[in-house]
Amino acid sequence: MLNKLRPALGRVLTPIGQAVARTGISPNAITVIGTAGVVAGALGFFPRGSFFWGTMVITVFVLFDMLDGAVARVTGKGSKWGAFLDSTMDRVADAAIFSGLAIGLYADGQETLAGVALYCLVAGVVVSYAKARAEGLGFTCDVGIAERSERLVIALVAAGLDGLGVPYVLTAALWLLAVLSTYTVGQRFAVVRKQALAEAGGAAPEPERQP
Repeated sequence: MLNKLRPALGRVLTPIGQAVARTGISPNAITVIGTAGVVAGALGFFPRGSFFWGTMVITVFVLFDMLDGAVARVTGKGSKWGAFLDSTMDRVADAAIFSGLAIGLYADGQETLAGVALYCLVAGVVVSYAKARAEGLGFTCDVGIAERSERLVIALVAAGLDGLGVPYVLTAALWLLAVLSTYTVGQRFAVVRKQALAEAGGAAPEPERQP
């Protein structure tokens, strides 16, 4: 859903990417630094229950990580390796965020909610894998009510507000994420199955064998 904002976001990030590119830093270095910062923020603050400051650190590095694509465009240094690195590092960052939340919640005695956070992590991985596998097979799989951007916004906003003492917001957000992520997996299964059945139905029938 938030992917519809990408063109507008790209126009905003391009001049910033041009300024960053003049420093000589590569898009891949931005990706790695951004991910390292997210991991440090998530695993350094969340397990201790410091959800507000962890969210602040993570947000800074998530915004920094968004510059890799802009720098790649303005420098012409985009590559398949860069795309692979970016996608893989996104999974690492997501794992750190939801693992950190789960550890912090478990340490606080909220075992059920910690389990929900882990479920959100697993469901998010399945959402991403379903799309990657579908595209690897030649199908399109751009549907989904809760893609990575939506999941991060919901989780981080809720964690930050929880850190400020707003009651029940993190509980509601994690349960909502669990439902939306599950629904998104179902959406992707359905759209790929439809394409697979259409492809199979359009195949030429095998000739009948004569006895």
